[in-house]
Amino acid sequence: MLKTFSVTNIGRKRKMNQDYVYSSEQPIGRLPNLFLVADGMGGHNAGEYASKVTVETIVEYIADSPETDAARIFDGAIHSANARIRRLAAASSLLAGMGTTVVAATCEGDRLSVANVGDSRLYIVGRRGIRQITRDHSWVEEMVQRGGIGREEARNHPDKNIITRAVGAEDTVKADFFSVRLEEGDTVLMCTDGLTNMLEDEEIRMIMNGARDIVERAQELVEAANDNGGKDNISVILIEPLA
Repeated sequence: MLKTFSVTNIGRKRKMNQDYVYSSEQPIGRLPNLFLVADGMGGHNAGEYASKVTVETIVEYIADSPETDAARIFDGAIHSANARIRRLAAASSLLAGMGTTVVAATCEGDRLSVANVGDSRLYIVGRRGIRQITRDHSWVEEMVQRGGIGREEARNHPDKNIITRAVGAEDTVKADFFSVRLEEGDTVLMCTDGLTNMLEDEEIRMIMNGARDIVERAQELVEAANDNGGKDNISVILIEPLA
């Protein structure tokens, strides 16, 4: 059993919301549940379209997949979405260059399976503090991994929004996969960079620990991101496994 809540917000600076979220506590295909967050990019409404089509394609693929392994299911679904975005972008100049991040998760018992492309993130917040499970596919993150810049410098770097992988960016796409054991008291947070660019990890942890319930947690995260500038769309999914 799970308790979940999702919210997406346009923020204070953008004219449209290019984020797209999907949350199902019920089985989708062979998966016991499914949660998706996507952050689209592209001119006009292309980013909004890319995130929506990617999420819809992933859901459709998973619903029909005969696979039972979550990583294999996610891998096939993301490749299917990438191919569809590439076809659509090639067919219309208005959609040329569109793409999207995506982070996907499913929870079975105490096991959380995760896939990601881009810089939308999944965290676990609990007794052990706040842990980022996904790793950003961004130019700045690659610099950090190579030791070129420090974590604090990366946070304020002018090129921090340049991503190195996206659904639709290339003919092929490579997702990363994670399998994590959830502990009692853990809450899963999935979000776009509209949240994490406005709030430090420790601020996120404090807000989540101070709220009364899962709805208030999500709403206060969005409110805090907007209070800090709200420079981008903000999307949040919270998942609480119930014993």
